[in-house]
Amino acid sequence: MSGAFAAALATALGRLVEVGPETAVRGGCINDCFRWQTAFGPVFVKRCALNGRWLLEAERDGLERLRAVGAIRVPEILAAGFAGDEAFLVLEWLDLRPADDAADARLGAALARLHETRGPAFGLERDNAIGATPQPNGRCESWPEFWGERRLGYQLELAARNGYTGRLQDRGHRLLEHVGAFFGDYRPLPSLLHGDLWSGNRAMLAEGTPVVFDPAVYYGDPEADIAMTRLFAGFGPEFYAAYAAVRPPDAGAATRSDLYNLYHVLNHLNQFGGGYRSQAESMIDRLLAAAGH
Repeated sequence: MSGAFAAALATALGRLVEVGPETAVRGGCINDCFRWQTAFGPVFVKRCALNGRWLLEAERDGLERLRAVGAIRVPEILAAGFAGDEAFLVLEWLDLRPADDAADARLGAALARLHETRGPAFGLERDNAIGATPQPNGRCESWPEFWGERRLGYQLELAARNGYTGRLQDRGHRLLEHVGAFFGDYRPLPSLLHGDLWSGNRAMLAEGTPVVFDPAVYYGDPEADIAMTRLFAGFGPEFYAAYAAVRPPDAGAATRSDLYNLYHVLNHLNQFGGGYRSQAESMIDRLLAAAGH
């Protein structure tokens, strides 16, 4: 790593920094992450190729939106910039540890408060990313329309480009015709969502404060956040009980959970391939059966 990168960090932060990172930090598979020592203690640095700068800008925007609400602790943004052909995002260093039951309960209550933040319509005024995949957020007044077009339809289009055709596309597009059947009298309000709330994107501080990070924010149905917490498991019953105490679940939430998580499974198919195709097709079959088709 060049001295020019450290110099750019120092300029962006307005403080002296070490010439190289203290250590690499394991985590996601998209950006390089480091613990980097500075004159005022360590910071968390994400680095990527300059053409991936949009991913860091999207993350910064999402963290700023969550931080502005103040319902859930997120890392503070310290700086952003670029050095040569690399871009970076600098966040405060937090000594994180796996969330325990008490932290999960606090997170459930805090997430319910976050979901009270309303937007003018479903979506967002800018696009962002879900993992490394662009996430279109063009606003819609209709939630079923938004979910069908901006989420499932978009991922199915990507899947077709990636060579996943045949039954997945045939059944998937049939499902798109019946998205509205899953809502009946249920009319969600456009609520601010984390957007990528799996267990790996939450932790806690030493004293038990829950922390979330790596958001993919937009305004949507709060059930979409809750559904993703169940996709890869990892959240304890205390989380769901605390959330439900503030926002009791609607009767159709369990069925819609598959509808919402299909988006993430399709995204994993488009990013990683493998067994996600059969998982997606099974979910589509269940959803069509639930809709009577």
